[in-house]
Amino acid sequence: ALLLVPPLQTGRIDKSYPTVCGHTGPVLDIDWCPHNDQVIASGSEDCTVMVWQIPENGLTLSLTEPVVVLEGHSKRVGIVAWHPTARNVLLSAGCDNAIIIWNVGTGEALINLDDMHVDMIYNVSWNRNGSLICTSSKDKKVRVIDPRKQEIVAEKEKTHEGARPMRAIFLADGNIFTTGFSRMSERQLALWNPKNMEEPIALHEMDTSNGVLLPFYDPDTNIIYLCGKGDSSIRYFEITDESPYVHYLNTFSSKEPQRGMGFMPKRGLDVNKCEIARFFKLHERKCEPIIMTVPRKSDLFQDDLYPDTAGPEAALEAEEWFEGKNADPLLISLKHGYIPGKNRDLKVVKKNILDNKPAANKKSDLINAPKKAADASNPQNEAKLDEILKELKSIKDTITNQDERISKLEQQMAKIAD
Repeated sequence: ALLLVPPLQTGRIDKSYPTVCGHTGPVLDIDWCPHNDQVIASGSEDCTVMVWQIPENGLTLSLTEPVVVLEGHSKRVGIVAWHPTARNVLLSAGCDNAIIIWNVGTGEALINLDDMHVDMIYNVSWNRNGSLICTSSKDKKVRVIDPRKQEIVAEKEKTHEGARPMRAIFLADGNIFTTGFSRMSERQLALWNPKNMEEPIALHEMDTSNGVLLPFYDPDTNIIYLCGKGDSSIRYFEITDESPYVHYLNTFSSKEPQRGMGFMPKRGLDVNKCEIARFFKLHERKCEPIIMTVPRKSDLFQDDLYPDTAGPEAALEAEEWFEGKNADPLLISLKHGYIPGKNRDLKVVKKNILDNKPAANKKSDLINAPKKAADASNPQNEAKLDEILKELKSIKDTITNQDERISKLEQQMAKIAD
């Protein structure tokens, strides 16, 4: 099961607290959708991926029905990762050494990369605009893959010589950051240029602990946080264009070791307190938030700490991405604190298998549909259409009036506050 707890709720959780429970085996990975704060995907030992729609105000009853079940892996699914810029595109990787990319909106597997990895996949990372993925594997290789062309663009053997697990993530500038172990079992971190994987741009030895280093990356500040499994510390580094490229900043230390870590997206942070990162540290029986702030004397918005960040709007629809389009994330400012918009419900459109139209026509059909309706000579249809248009206009007018009212109230509040 998954347990979904509001971030401000603390203390012991009641045994009868509602859960998300639909899998028949342990849940191995979860990922919140970057374009809808109410949607979460989970991969499990039962070989399925499930996508859940969480009610706006949280769960009051346990949720047992996922919006969609994605079945295609023959072994357990250990990795799920949403596409950073295209709506409803989800990647999953399993112990069958296959990577499947799904269109969650239709519940279909559209890309299946099942012959690229000969050994277990440790992790998968999308690049900034979601045109490439990089993977680390038990065969000590890091691969850069173009999923739509289904080809390996670059690969590096023995990225780290040691036998223990590695991790590889894309940075905003297109370089790849890896963590792993040397032949002497020392922990290493390295920076690579995918256009030339012969030698690393930078390679640093860390220590001889045997916990796998999990990298968490903030593309806005170019800071990488390394959390070792079983460590009780978080080290953080800044990545720059100048030598030594990876600059050690500091270490956060605590008494208890971490079993796992979660990372809050930038738009979930408190900009008024100069919070630049928030971790959720998993202990044996509890989860503890760790908040990192940059002390500033001024109460004003610190625009150097908060450059425009990826917002919740998707830059592309799933069909556009599968057809070959790319787009960078749509950025938003955090100047007035992040105000969440209305999330749309995730609707899954099951295709009619008997209707063998090519997928590319789907979009044009949607565009043409209203025209066809308008062309219909049936006066009943026309009357209905007029009715709908009138209703739309009245809704738009209501929204405009409410917006004006809200801005007036905000001005009044500001005056009172001053």
